[in-house]
Amino acid sequence: MLADVALTAVIPASDIERAKRFYRDTLGLALVRDEGETLVLESGGVRFTVYATPSGGQAAHTVAGWNVADLDAVMADLRRRGIVFEEYDLPGLKTVGGVAEIGTVRGSWFKDSEGNILGVVQGM
Repeated sequence: MLADVALTAVIPASDIERAKRFYRDTLGLALVRDEGETLVLESGGVRFTVYATPSGGQAAHTVAGWNVADLDAVMADLRRRGIVFEEYDLPGLKTVGGVAEIGTVRGSWFKDSEGNILGVVQGM
């Protein structure tokens, strides 16, 4: 039953106004609904939620991401918008210039205004 329904992200934010500015203004995503403590945004026709909570930005893993056709072009655009990509040197994951290559998949990560880790991947 769930296999036929789109999965959505629910992202925590410790400062909902700051998060709204980041997702709407910095990333350029459509703000579909603003309910004060909850935002509904849209990216690529998919809606997701950002909600206010004191625990926003505490996850040490990727909370959401995008699968793109041209990682280099997306990274260049995001860098122009002020995004800084994370560098990792972990067992099985090392980035060079913000990009990790895992087989034929290339990925990069950055943090939102709340410290949540977002990913951009090519080749999935």
